[in-house]
Amino acid sequence: MLKLVKYLKKYRKNVILGPIFKLTEAVFELIVPLVMAKIIDVGIANKDSGYIWKMGGVLVLLGVCGLGFALICQYVASVASQGFGTELRRELYHHINTLSHKEVDEFGTPSLITRLTSDINQLQVAVAMLIRLVVRAPFLVIGSTIMAFMIDVKLALIFVLVIPLVAIVMWLVTTRTIPFFKSIQKKLDKTSLITRENLVGARAVRAFSKQQHEIERFRDNAEDIEKAAVRAGKISALLSPVNAIILNLAIVAIIWFGGFSVNVGDLTQGQVIALVNYMNQILLALVVVANLVVIFTKSAACAARVNEVLDTKPSVTETDNTEENGDSSAPAVKFDKVYFSYHDNSEYALEDISFTAEKGQTIGIIGGTGSGKSTLINLIPRFYDASDGLVEVYGTDVRKYSLNRLRKKIAVVPQKAVLFSGTIRENMKWGGDNITDEQIWRALKISQAYEFVEKLENGLDYKILQGGKNLSGGQKQRLTIARAIAADPEILILDDSASALDFATDAKLRTAIKENCSDMTVFIISQRANTVKNADQIIVLDDGKTVGIGTHKELLQSCTDYCQICLTQFSAEELEKEINGDE
Repeated sequence: MLKLVKYLKKYRKNVILGPIFKLTEAVFELIVPLVMAKIIDVGIANKDSGYIWKMGGVLVLLGVCGLGFALICQYVASVASQGFGTELRRELYHHINTLSHKEVDEFGTPSLITRLTSDINQLQVAVAMLIRLVVRAPFLVIGSTIMAFMIDVKLALIFVLVIPLVAIVMWLVTTRTIPFFKSIQKKLDKTSLITRENLVGARAVRAFSKQQHEIERFRDNAEDIEKAAVRAGKISALLSPVNAIILNLAIVAIIWFGGFSVNVGDLTQGQVIALVNYMNQILLALVVVANLVVIFTKSAACAARVNEVLDTKPSVTETDNTEENGDSSAPAVKFDKVYFSYHDNSEYALEDISFTAEKGQTIGIIGGTGSGKSTLINLIPRFYDASDGLVEVYGTDVRKYSLNRLRKKIAVVPQKAVLFSGTIRENMKWGGDNITDEQIWRALKISQAYEFVEKLENGLDYKILQGGKNLSGGQKQRLTIARAIAADPEILILDDSASALDFATDAKLRTAIKENCSDMTVFIISQRANTVKNADQIIVLDDGKTVGIGTHKELLQSCTDYCQICLTQFSAEELEKEINGDE
């Protein structure tokens, strides 16, 4: 947790003032037993009601002052803890956004969400407790012991014996509960995963009548959390009763030996009561410490998880000397003997990929499922870095561009259409706030989304629900394509982004892109041979390797894999005509 202290820098005053006010309250609390002793030894012993009332007023005054200081401490602790949580959450979110796809994949989305929410909430609680109680509890224990020595040295030795025993008990409990709390946080990650899968895939769950199966899966995970929490709770529950037994035995010893001292005149009755009160104060302080142990044990596990993310360095980083524009006369994209592995080992997802895409060309990429099509295009905007070889954009290694400048040149339309809650206009302006309505409508026409958007009640001001749930799959895909075109990129990547469109709309889309985006270099990734057949160059992938590069006709004559793909989608007669050049 010490690594996270820097997020409290803005709240130094709160961190300092909070404990000071709490210590002042504790000082008043330590005075109370002495006042009680005076009331017993002087007021009650002499039957002096005036003295009793006067000292009673002092007790009330001490209580009111203590309450006032406690409330001030509570306020400054709340400000500091909430501010700490806000700073840490902002920093963690920013850091997550600097991570490449590789690191995000390794952590997993549900785990990152849990760390941003549940883990940081637990750390906020720990900070509040740190300011309010961490200093107060030890101060009361030490202060009560010192006050006991001031009253009677021999009986104060009981305090000296008790405190190490309690410390040993707390250490034993802490060391045994930390692993359980770490386990619980990991199981919460799985809870987020199951919940997210069920909410996103609700239709699939219902379509296959798997509601009961998913309920049981969630229940099993919840029961695992319950078992871990109960086991940790059982151990933690020992803390208070064991401490209570030790301290109550100490009180018995004080009364026992104190009684002999009163009989021989070494102590007064009030002093014995004061010693008992000090021991009770230690008991109450240690009850608080017991709760703090549980809180800080949980927080230690959460802090480790947050630090794990913060300590993770992104694999895709920017160099100090970045290129801004590249050479406009060079090929738009060039792959030179590129290899790529997701796990930094010899299991390559791409092997020895080499090709050149000139400016304004349309490049089709086709291959079976898992052949590496999406992996290949993800290397162009540096979502991942090539393990070996060179990826160039306009003659410059992509690693020499600033990420912002490189990705301004490129627009990617992913396989899964992603829209954000807000208006259509707001979604279309993701490529830049200066995009005009005229540019948006032009992009909608090219993407074949113009007709349905124009018919919507509010047009560009139509509200899209989270994830675009109020639109069909084809509508979402066309809008994501329009969003990319509206950004006016130099390189447009369509990653199987027309899969939900019918053949006629798909054909119109490709024709519109070719006619209106002639300056763009377009990459079309598709399972449909008909979608890529008119591309200037087609790259055929199989198991991460290039098995063919050329035009549609060239590949029909030279590439067996491409012919097999086409045979599943065209008749033999059609292919024969195309090979022979017949229309």
